[in-house]
Amino acid sequence: MGKKKKLQTDLERKITKVFLKNPKKELNYKQVSAALNVTGTKKRNEIIKAISKMVNKEKLVTSGKGKHTLAKKQHNKIEGVLEITSMGTGYVVSDQTEEDVLIEQRRLNKAFNGDRVEVLVSQRRIRGKMEGEIVGIVKRKKEKFIGVFERKEDYGFVNTRNARMYTDFFIKKEDMGSYKSGETVVVEIKKWEEKKESPEGRIVKSLGEQKEEIEAYSILYEHGLSVEFPEKVEKEAEKKSKESHEKEIKKRKDMRDTLTFTIDPDDAKDFDDAISFVEKKEGLFEIGVHIADVSYFVTEGTELDKEAKSRATSVYLVDRVVPMLPETLSNNLCSLRPNEDKLTFSAIFHVNGKGEVKKEWFGKTVIRSNERLSYQEAKFLIDSESLTIPKEVSLNNKERKVENGLTKALLETNEIAKKIRKKRIGQGAIIFDKTEVKFELDENKHPKEIKFKKAENANKLIEELMLLANKRVAEKVKKFEKKPKFVYRVHDKPDQEKLKNLKRTAERFGHTLNLSKGSIAKELNALLLGVNGKKEQNLIDTLTIRSMSKAEYTTKNIGHYGLSFSDYTHFTSPIRRYPDVLVHRILEASLNQTKIKNEDELEELAEHSTEKEIHATKAERESIKLNQVKFMQDKIGKRYEAVISGVIQRGVFVEVLENKCEGLVKAKDLPGDFYVYDLKNHMFQGERTGKKYQLGDEVAVVLQGADLIKKQLDFQVVS
Repeated sequence: MGKKKKLQTDLERKITKVFLKNPKKELNYKQVSAALNVTGTKKRNEIIKAISKMVNKEKLVTSGKGKHTLAKKQHNKIEGVLEITSMGTGYVVSDQTEEDVLIEQRRLNKAFNGDRVEVLVSQRRIRGKMEGEIVGIVKRKKEKFIGVFERKEDYGFVNTRNARMYTDFFIKKEDMGSYKSGETVVVEIKKWEEKKESPEGRIVKSLGEQKEEIEAYSILYEHGLSVEFPEKVEKEAEKKSKESHEKEIKKRKDMRDTLTFTIDPDDAKDFDDAISFVEKKEGLFEIGVHIADVSYFVTEGTELDKEAKSRATSVYLVDRVVPMLPETLSNNLCSLRPNEDKLTFSAIFHVNGKGEVKKEWFGKTVIRSNERLSYQEAKFLIDSESLTIPKEVSLNNKERKVENGLTKALLETNEIAKKIRKKRIGQGAIIFDKTEVKFELDENKHPKEIKFKKAENANKLIEELMLLANKRVAEKVKKFEKKPKFVYRVHDKPDQEKLKNLKRTAERFGHTLNLSKGSIAKELNALLLGVNGKKEQNLIDTLTIRSMSKAEYTTKNIGHYGLSFSDYTHFTSPIRRYPDVLVHRILEASLNQTKIKNEDELEELAEHSTEKEIHATKAERESIKLNQVKFMQDKIGKRYEAVISGVIQRGVFVEVLENKCEGLVKAKDLPGDFYVYDLKNHMFQGERTGKKYQLGDEVAVVLQGADLIKKQLDFQVVS
């Protein structure tokens, strides 16, 4: 596009914005000029010419006397949330359109990633995609950003070093303070004038010279995650920790003499749940699921409650945890640490050897955990049936004998959990056994090793008991005569188009997926079982997960498809999830035949919690990507065996088999031919050779680059 034509087009866009802001008004060229702050005869004549061209293009309608209105077809304006990719392209997600609207960088018009924006949707499409232009910012997602300060003599800049940020921040001399070049700082927007390329910012605080950490900090700030708690929240938590709870203990069911234990990851500090076990007569077992009674300490309307409500969830990044509650509560007061009296909300089940619940009780308890086990320790005891944990397995690197009866309790509970699991699968629950990565960090929090973790018997034992408690709590509340509003965890049916894509990929590896059968869930389970332990497992597992709808919190119960439960909630992790706190309050109120205070707000709180969970998940994924890049930085030029894990227009994503690190091979770098993108079949095909690069193919690659800012690895295919 020539410079003159581009200027004319830009002017037409600006004029369109003026009319969009005044959709019911008839405007003449003088009013348009005033709205655009245009003065002088020459510039006004340009506006007159532009308006005339827009009339000819049927973008404007003349109403007589030199006045104009926007043509109806130009009123295609929607509202949605902007998502900017690492390449700088934007997409607006809106419930007013079935598909996302593509926004080229030059049409972002000062909007940032996550902002709620107004978009004028174009009549034309680009490469089959809806195209639009941002014409207004409804609400900024955030006003504060993180970056590295660069000081000049009379001004400065803050560079966010974030691929999703397409601008830096200009800092005036009076706003620079004593900050030095190279400091990592938090900057907030002061203003962004129409003709200025960069917004004007103000530095709020310094995080020190932490260049190595800026990417991690960027993730936190990008998703609105605050590590620090307000002083008043910390003070309130500290006050709670000093209070006596003897009177409360006397009101509760005392289970301190019952064999009780926790099973958690070896680096866990917040223990939400504990299990108790008693062998009863007539083939019955009493299994207690004891959950930290956070709602007792975090009462409605307090500063603690407001902060927990705002955060809604704890966030687990590779190198740190951003907790929902201050550590005084999460790691100490509420945490079910061994050999300490702890207040709990319990679900106690009398279960037979078949895993059938014959009797249940819900209520407030006090417990005293006998043992804190890691998953590795619990696995060892189950597998060996030993009464002693050897030092090579032990958390404290010392051989230790476990509490009398613990191994038997683990073995019996494990068998019951297996029965419950088998029954659940038979009823249509989908079972994922996806391999997850775990980073081993050095003293500088730099990844030195990537390990794989899979769910063992101990993990499945805890999972089944937590699922049981969550399910039975939802069913219990539903049965109350005066049914209260409730926070359900729901999961809709999978996306049919994505299932078809999964079917095509599965067939390439010799697996079948019959989508015409009655139970899709059983077909999916058969597929997941069929790929278990094979090279394509991770790919098929990932594609299956992507075909699923997103689980969410709501007061409107549609059941949980993935678990095959008609009623389900979250009750078992109140230290790290706010919906669980709400569920505790509702259950307690129902048992006491009272009402909770904020019943009318529950749907709004559920939606907020879902939104926060999405942000947390994104932050966690970005943290993993960042650490994958960090791990691979010193391996440029190294050859790897990989599998194609994704195909997009600009290239193929490959996943390294030995460490699960994922990166991009650009389409232009595919060797030996010019390759054409085939959207339908998720592949590239050579024009001359006919060679295909498609989902699931194994390829040899060499690492070409590791970009911390984009959190991206670049590979080259080699023969």
